[in-house]
Amino acid sequence: MPSDLPDWLIAQRVQVGHRIRDLRIQRGLSQEQLAHEAGIARHTVYRTELATHSASLDALGLIAETLGVPLWRLFRDE
Repeated sequence: MPSDLPDWLIAQRVQVGHRIRDLRIQRGLSQEQLAHEAGIARHTVYRTELATHSASLDALGLIAETLGVPLWRLFRDE
């Protein structure tokens, strides 16, 4: 993770990754299944969940759609 990013941004990236992982597991999907259904690369899911990668808004939108949640749900709790 780039060290020049502000702490709050890194924390947000970690929270998004945790929410994606939690929603994926709740739906019984592997990272590979989520990636396939969303039409993105598995490494994108993997790196986003670990917060080592900042996924594009398009990728996050595809992930949210596949998980059956609105995009904003990845950024904050209900």
